[in-house]
Amino acid sequence: MSSSVIFRLGRLVSFTAPVTQTFCQVSSCHQSQHRHFTLSPALSSKHLNPGVFYEAIKDSGINFFCGVPDSLLKDFCAYVTSNSSSKDHVITANEGAAVALASGYHLATGQTAMVYLQNSGVGNMVNPLMSLANPAVYSIPILLLVGWRGEPGVKDEPQHIAQGRITRNMLECMDIPCEVLPKDVNAMKELLAKADHHFSTRKSPFAILVKSKTFSSYSLKTSAQDNQFPLTREEALFKVVECMNENDAIVGTTGMLSRELFEYRVFKKMGHARDFLTVGSMGHASAIALGIALQKPSRQVFCLDGDGALLMHMGTMATIGQQGPENFKHVVFNNGAHDSVGGQPTEAANHDDFDLCAIARGCGYKEALVAVTAEEIEEKLSYLHKAKGPVFLELKVKVGARSDLGRPTRTTHENKEDFMTFLQH
Repeated sequence: MSSSVIFRLGRLVSFTAPVTQTFCQVSSCHQSQHRHFTLSPALSSKHLNPGVFYEAIKDSGINFFCGVPDSLLKDFCAYVTSNSSSKDHVITANEGAAVALASGYHLATGQTAMVYLQNSGVGNMVNPLMSLANPAVYSIPILLLVGWRGEPGVKDEPQHIAQGRITRNMLECMDIPCEVLPKDVNAMKELLAKADHHFSTRKSPFAILVKSKTFSSYSLKTSAQDNQFPLTREEALFKVVECMNENDAIVGTTGMLSRELFEYRVFKKMGHARDFLTVGSMGHASAIALGIALQKPSRQVFCLDGDGALLMHMGTMATIGQQGPENFKHVVFNNGAHDSVGGQPTEAANHDDFDLCAIARGCGYKEALVAVTAEEIEEKLSYLHKAKGPVFLELKVKVGARSDLGRPTRTTHENKEDFMTFLQH
């Protein structure tokens, strides 16, 4: 199959079709003090403008933002990325690190910071929230902006439903008050005033839950650097899967990659038994793959990872390197962005100063390779099958994905059962 095509559930589509999302790198300079933002005509009366919310937050005294981007917050996160300096906005590797960063900011300035995240990341924050920011410990005020995926009564993916049902309970169990962000501007400002009062009296975190379709649209600007590589992630993925053997086990990372893998299998009528799709648990695909590789030493195990997911729990690379499974092959698709939640940049976007291969070697991987073109991918995959692992392969790809990308139509339980059966043969 040529790398110049993509697939959509049984029909062929040209990959040159326009992509609707646009992206940019973090601005490194302050914007004009008098910022301009416009409401989307179709959404202005029903949605909260992210620029209005951003200015209201700053008016309340919060001037530092950090966290992990979320799909429900993508318009707000895009606005913060476009209108804050790198000094005032940091996209962290994971949510727990964001709480710690916000705590350091408070210790240095006496001011409150905002931490934004998807509710799936609340679990990553529990330790620093309870053992650092809690009033019984260091009493750190932090404004938590939480995208509420899996909100009860709202249709969502299985990995979000369980989390969404207990999101309020988790926050309340940690003695963190939480309220839903209103779309009305005056009500929104009243909520921020309530949070500010909490910070001055309780000196502890306060959470604001954001429901689906709260914000009006705001997109990052296109950057030429975003498209410096010839292949999209999907094109590179198809080439990788073409090079796989029938007995190779695949663990696909969270986000669009697993969705693209599922659609490829549908088009090729190949079945899905060889693929474990890590639909949730961002950052843990490599640990899942390691667990399989250690127990199935005669089978080649390929972890198809993403740069954002890899960074989120990068410590697993040290475990992989030191465990040293010869059948473990780690393929990372690096587009330098959190693609599935709005395209905000990751640290891996800095190809001049950030070196994933050097990290892999330092952790104990036997080899670390890079591929950019379809021909290089074919060559490197052929070598990976012969090489003794753990081996690391970084694929540098473009930012962006198809706007019509679907989701798996088989249940997670079916995926698990099929994959376990495949591993037994």
